Amino acid sequence: MRKRLKKLLAAVLPSEELTAVYNSYDVIGDITVIRLNEAFMKHGQIIAETIMKVHKNVKTVLAQVGPVQGDFRLRKLEHLAGENKTKTVHRESNCVFAVDLSHCYFSPRLFYERMRIAKLVKDGETIVNMFAGVGCFSIIIAKHSNAAKIYSIDINPAAVQFMKENIRLNRVYGRVIPIEGDAKDVIQQRLRNVADRVLMPLPEKALQYLPYAFSALKNGAGWIHIYAFEHANRREKPVEKTMTKVSYNLEKLGVNFEIPFGRIVRTTGPNWYQIVLDILCKGLKS
Repeated sequence: MRKRLKKLLAAVLPSEELTAVYNSYDVIGDITVIRLNEAFMKHGQIIAETIMKVHKNVKTVLAQVGPVQGDFRLRKLEHLAGENKTKTVHRESNCVFAVDLSHCYFSPRLFYERMRIAKLVKDGETIVNMFAGVGCFSIIIAKHSNAAKIYSIDINPAAVQFMKENIRLNRVYGRVIPIEGDAKDVIQQRLRNVADRVLMPLPEKALQYLPYAFSALKNGAGWIHIYAFEHANRREKPVEKTMTKVSYNLEKLGVNFEIPFGRIVRTTGPNWYQIVLDILCKGLKS
């Protein structure tokens, strides 16, 4: 089990400095990514060396020094220790994923969700993954279900190239179909009424792209798995808030639906949460 970063650093940094340290970090393949603000970069080297002592497999430590930004969801990374590289191979759920963290978005924190969705897929399903990245959701579904086809769309050319490499590495040719482009355009042009299930693992564009997800379903019937960010104070319930917003948007489209499941995937900041909803669509209301 990964130890919390503050606990690791308690022996090497003054206690008053620890309050500025983000309490978690990502291990992606043999690279660790930690979040540091500019004021705390002075401790970057000692933090990196501490992590490498604990994680013997880690060869590189990078600092994320800004938020995820842009249509490609990239983050600014600075080298702290070990090999100066951003490419690695990550292993998850008996799959392997090649990725360049400077050119592609990748989060190991969705590993539970990727397997949860894979276990829901029925034999012979056609799936549209609107924001596939380097192919994690799509390939894990292909390896752990009998889905017929998983159309995997991403707007980032670098991510699509790594997706193609990962399709080769995991031997899922012909089942995972890589497509470069904006998901809304791809669906309108070639993927309307094809899907039994649609994945939307991009919280920033969840509500904006929901009409296109619905249009990808066969006759408007099937499952949509939508991921969204939600702010909620102590008196509010983030899952219910997200359900209210999604329901409002689907009702505007005239969709007959129910939302049998929702959960908090993770906390992303003070009073901020990433939410997933499983939506069962039943066509348009008559």
